[in-house]
Amino acid sequence: MNPYISHHDDDDTDDTPIEAYCVRCRGSVEVVDPVAVWTRKGVPATRGECPDCGGTVFRMGRTDKHQRGANPSEADAAQPSRPAAVRLGRDAVYVMFAPDDSAIARRIADDLNKIGVAAWLHGGDGADDSTEWATGVHPALHSCSRLIYVLSPAALDMEAAQVGWQFCREQRKPIIVAQVAPAPPPDGIRRSPRFDFTSDYKRAFRQMVMALQ
Repeated sequence: MNPYISHHDDDDTDDTPIEAYCVRCRGSVEVVDPVAVWTRKGVPATRGECPDCGGTVFRMGRTDKHQRGANPSEADAAQPSRPAAVRLGRDAVYVMFAPDDSAIARRIADDLNKIGVAAWLHGGDGADDSTEWATGVHPALHSCSRLIYVLSPAALDMEAAQVGWQFCREQRKPIIVAQVAPAPPPDGIRRSPRFDFTSDYKRAFRQMVMALQ
């Protein structure tokens, strides 16, 4: 039995609706078959299914379904030892991108590093992203103080990107949108600073750096 998932008795019912943001439908939906989970850092979250498209939805935060969940500290004690948490500078930036946008995302990260801004690329530890995000938030995202969300149609369809910006918004970490292809930003970060990299990269990069300061 996975200690990071809260299991309920069969006769235990909880009719309290839980809402989460669906990337495919681009809006809030009532979660179908919600399951209480704990991220690797012990943060409570809920995973379930979208009633409209059937896709997986994920929401950070504690709900009533976590009341009987395993204590994260006890669960960790029962787990095999894990690598030490990622440690980055206080001003490090996490660059979140879809695989289709890896070239421009790496260019942005490289240029940030050149001017002294530490940038962590999503999947930068060489791990399989689907595995890293299966239980929640990547450790590097906890350490980074800001998020650059590389916006494209591919990013909108990536669950990990949704989890990332939702986590940063809940933690009040600044979010900056780097638009690399025509696509509307998710409603939750529509008001975040957005810079258009599709036409003039240098200008967009300069403006983004100013926003990071």
